[in-house]
Amino acid sequence: MLVDSHCHLEYKGLVEDREGVLERARAAGVGAFLNISTRKSEWDQVIGTAAREADVFASVGIHPHEADAHRDLGRAALLEATQHPKVIAIGETGLDYYYDKSDRDAQKSLFRMHIDVARETQLPLIIHTREAEDDTYAILVEEMGKGAFPALIHCFTASAEFASKVLALGLMISLSGIVTFKNAKSLQEVAKVIPEDKLLVETDSPFLAPVPYRGKVCEPAYVADTAAFVAALRGVDAEHLMSATTANFFNLFKKARA
Repeated sequence: MLVDSHCHLEYKGLVEDREGVLERARAAGVGAFLNISTRKSEWDQVIGTAAREADVFASVGIHPHEADAHRDLGRAALLEATQHPKVIAIGETGLDYYYDKSDRDAQKSLFRMHIDVARETQLPLIIHTREAEDDTYAILVEEMGKGAFPALIHCFTASAEFASKVLALGLMISLSGIVTFKNAKSLQEVAKVIPEDKLLVETDSPFLAPVPYRGKVCEPAYVADTAAFVAALRGVDAEHLMSATTANFFNLFKKARA
């Protein structure tokens, strides 16, 4: 069994043929999917898909690009949404200074609010960080000081130093199809040394299709290609890595076990 720990089943490219997308992934050995939300208007759709599909789970959260549009979201709304039995995670949230689509202070404030709810619920926090390593780490350290919460860095593309620091905080790291790209040599070196019990794989579909599908719409089925590539990098059998990352998923997202 294999898990796609981060996909966007409601996004254009997947939603038009969601049943086909899921069936192709299941045929490729994918036994669970975490369907990620990025704005409040998506929550009902994301949760609805999870409610209909036994092997699909949901997250609730606000992407940093959407921070300006969600300044009045309120902690209570996020907390209430986590009560659904198929909502197993909070996010994606975090900081994105590459595109700067929202005010940085608004991003930080929303990130901290997500952390606060993750701390209360103990649902894992799914973190997006791009060109914002220093501020992301500083906020994580400060907030961990207020009380621990489970978390992961999704679609990891940051430095080896950042990987080391977030692993020391107890976070997990998830690798997407980017790790298969020819120009991802530094990321491939990081992928070799992430502790096995801290590693996840994902597609971030419909984005970032791995080799040999690069440039096409990404589907959850392709997580098998990313897992096989990472296994080869690490010098282990693909089935071993798939089993390990699946165990890690259910160890982190404990609510999914129910």
